[in-house]
Amino acid sequence: MITGKMLRDAIISGANAIINNKTAVDELNVFPVPDGDTGTNMSMTIGAAKKELSAMADDCTVDAVASTAASSMLRGARGNSGVISSLLFRGFSKALKDKKEASAADMTQALRKGVDSAYKAVMKPTEGTILTVARLACEKAESMQEEDVAVLWQEVVDAAQVALDNTPEQLPVLKKAGVVDAGGQGLVYIFTGMLSVFKDGVILQSAEAEKASASSFTPKGVYAKDLDPEIVNGYCTEFIVNKNENASAEKLRAYLESIGDSVVVVEDDDIIKSHVHTSDPGKALSEAVKHGYMTKLKIENMIEQMNELGEKAKGLEKQATDADSDEEFKYMAVDADVPFGFVAVAAGEGIVNMFKDLGADAVVTGGQTMNPSTNDILRAVQSVGAKTVFVLPNNKNIIMAAEQAAKLADRKVVVLPTRTIPQGITAMLNFDPDASERDNAVTMDMAAQGVSTGSITFAARNSDFEGHKIKRGDILAMEDSKLSFVEKDVEKAAVKLTKQMMNRDTSFVTIIYGEGISAEEAEKVCEEVKKRAPKTAEVSVLEGNQPVYYYLISVE
Repeated sequence: MITGKMLRDAIISGANAIINNKTAVDELNVFPVPDGDTGTNMSMTIGAAKKELSAMADDCTVDAVASTAASSMLRGARGNSGVISSLLFRGFSKALKDKKEASAADMTQALRKGVDSAYKAVMKPTEGTILTVARLACEKAESMQEEDVAVLWQEVVDAAQVALDNTPEQLPVLKKAGVVDAGGQGLVYIFTGMLSVFKDGVILQSAEAEKASASSFTPKGVYAKDLDPEIVNGYCTEFIVNKNENASAEKLRAYLESIGDSVVVVEDDDIIKSHVHTSDPGKALSEAVKHGYMTKLKIENMIEQMNELGEKAKGLEKQATDADSDEEFKYMAVDADVPFGFVAVAAGEGIVNMFKDLGADAVVTGGQTMNPSTNDILRAVQSVGAKTVFVLPNNKNIIMAAEQAAKLADRKVVVLPTRTIPQGITAMLNFDPDASERDNAVTMDMAAQGVSTGSITFAARNSDFEGHKIKRGDILAMEDSKLSFVEKDVEKAAVKLTKQMMNRDTSFVTIIYGEGISAEEAEKVCEEVKKRAPKTAEVSVLEGNQPVYYYLISVE
């Protein structure tokens, strides 16, 4: 039997294990775009429980511990991996209800209830993920007749590890990248941390240095082993050479390739347009001047740019973490005379103002780089005094947290599964105050699904993804969350992607520019798009101030 103190310490130990290794788990994420990574989301989710459990007395019951952990994790859940983790521990609360101590059979039942809850919450469960790792660990426990919790949990950890190591065989994208599933790895860390208490009575302590992945599956993909901690060729250097009689694009290209990477050299009858990432731009310019006189010279420090983007992401994380104070959203009782209200998730002053202008009563700060918690969304919902509150997550990794918030609210909540900012904006534009809740939900959802979303961002890590050799800092063009192509120039990428998304039936094109893009640059992109758009299409540009994404593009 295990006591409440043992279960309390075990969950704290599991939390420390994933917190210590969150970066290793983050780096297992296959997609190279900057996002709210799995390790960060899982560590923040169970970290919410750690804070509450640490305050509990040693004479606590397993019921009290499980209930406290489940409640705090559910409210603190961030991202899909965080929500699934919280649902797994919710099984502990159900199975251990009214119990002072827990047996091996109770722990097995806790796993079963948690796995069932997690599978039910996912509309289309994918095998080869955290769900598979949890399910197979549970099935191993159910196959045993073990009465010793420590022995049982050792088998659970071993089965989870085997399931984790097999995830690349279930998901081709993992196998190609040479990594295991990030969520599954996070769960193995948590279970291993719990085992330390059940088996040896030792709480794994929070470490200052993050440890490397302990999976027996050795990552061999670029995502895991070829990450550059620093950019070696840190200066993005661009220029146009007006050719002289000695000009040779081939010789210039060969020289630039000898002093840097990401070389692009294009010529016509009069000019040579060049691009290179190098550690010494002076060498590139000294060589270039041999081929003619230079114009439109631009040198940018990519290290500073990456650091600035990283700081912006950290700023969003701090905002999301600090949002636990009740200052941001005040509780509002339901007003029977107010039929509808809206909560949207967004980042960037311009985009936030767009949603407010369209009628959003509350906007939760967050998005791609930092997914807000269930509690963040719940507090926003509770601050809207309407009978029915529509929630627009505007990100696929926030939908599950919004759905959990809906279950906790004391008023009717309808979650519209908007996966992008443009979808959220279109959904609100199609709201009819005179229509019923159901009709609005259907109309707004259909309108949102009819929007194609493009985005221009940067590569957060080196990767070899879907046939694209990507280097950290490269410009990525995304169409409906899928990588379309890789570019070196932001404006060129925006124009090319928008042209690719349009067809003869396109009626509306909206270009939303983010931080670091000037109004003049955005207008230039808009004008280039107009030249390529159908004559009947309306093309507009808006200031969004969003981080991470240079441009968000909506095509309807």
